[in-house]
Amino acid sequence: MPIYEYTVTDPGAGCAHCADRFEVLARISDPELTHCPQCGAAIKRVISVASVISGNAHVHKESHFSKHGFTQYKKAGGGVYEKTAGDGPKFISGNE
Repeated sequence: MPIYEYTVTDPGAGCAHCADRFEVLARISDPELTHCPQCGAAIKRVISVASVISGNAHVHKESHFSKHGFTQYKKAGGGVYEKTAGDGPKFISGNE
């Protein structure tokens, strides 16, 4: 569910809750709020920057593997793999 930001339409009106921006967790299908849920002052939704993680770039970082107890190896050539993250031997080979 997205988090929507709201602010009071008249800067002199409103309560401590809506005088500055406040956030509401709501479904996309929920209607937009028009009045403060606490004092009833007129409010409007504010367009803000979305927080989006693009793709899985954050998952493939070496620190991610180590933090979750995994070991990551990358192919070094000739059937040998070199450790890049986590616990375990520095190199492994398919010939052993």
